[in-house]
Amino acid sequence: MKFKRWNDAFMRPGIERQGTWHYGHQYIAWHIVETKSALAGAPNELSLYAGENYWTGTSSELRRYTLRLDGFVSVSAPMTGGELVTKPFKFTGSKLTLNFATSAAGDVRVEIQDASGKPLPGFKLDDCPPIFGDAIERTVIWKNGSDVSALAGKPVRLRFVLKDADLFSMKFNP
Repeated sequence: MKFKRWNDAFMRPGIERQGTWHYGHQYIAWHIVETKSALAGAPNELSLYAGENYWTGTSSELRRYTLRLDGFVSVSAPMTGGELVTKPFKFTGSKLTLNFATSAAGDVRVEIQDASGKPLPGFKLDDCPPIFGDAIERTVIWKNGSDVSALAGKPVRLRFVLKDADLFSMKFNP
């Protein structure tokens, strides 16, 4: 197994304002907790709690930081686009779901190929309408539907074409 460590910031500082992200004076509590989103209708999120401002000598504060579910690492593409092709693998299930986020102008499309890289009929890139938005578990629907069970157990590759998008994960569901 190979492990690669990225040096990118795990959490970006955001807009600078007084009392935030200065001096590295935050201590993150143990464990990440799944919590309901403060936004109505939004999916659950992951919360990290941090104690801060202890060094001021007056009082300390508890701050909550949030992350999308399963959003630690992504394959990211700029507006000019990018592609990812998996190695051949076998799957079980009948639907492919994605955890992704795009800009309003971005999208994700998926093609299923045989083990040699030849697009499979009904699952070609042109058969996949652009998928856009921000979803934890969106089912991919090609022109003929979402059922991929006929391909289960056979070696396939997935080709993802992204434009101004992040792909966090994919999985096959029953």
